[in-house]
Amino acid sequence: MALGSSAPEILLAVIETVGTLGEAAGELGPSTIVGSAAFNLLVISAVCIPSVEEPKAIYDTGVFATTAVFSVWAYWWLYMVLGVISPKIVTIGEAWGTLGFMIALVILAFGMDRWKSYKDSKKKDSTDQKEEDAKRDINIKKTHLRNLAKAKGEDVIIEIA
Repeated sequence: MALGSSAPEILLAVIETVGTLGEAAGELGPSTIVGSAAFNLLVISAVCIPSVEEPKAIYDTGVFATTAVFSVWAYWWLYMVLGVISPKIVTIGEAWGTLGFMIALVILAFGMDRWKSYKDSKKKDSTDQKEEDAKRDINIKKTHLRNLAKAKGEDVIIEIA
């Protein structure tokens, strides 16, 4: 789906890159990619929010927070690279830094997802243990009543109950 919605921007960037090989890079490619990302982040999110009947809960807030922070960081990094550090030029170091940030995003988001799964399994184990304890207590009480019924007779247990 992401490839399908971003295909026009990607094709524009590829066509401009192939058409200007050996020359200075044009502004069409980066502009379409950044514009598309900003549109997806801001406009599509703004349209999606009121279009649902009731608000949805975010199940995994760790992954959500990680991607939200990295989204803001990406725009700040883009501004720093293209406007402050080396205006209108992307150096090899900046490119490697960008790639490193992308890898860090994937690793951190995956780690947050695994952490959530770990916490959920611990919570499930705790709930299962409580259920087992409750069943064991009921079985102990039933066994005690059966032993009393054998020792004193069923009529006595029925009268007590």
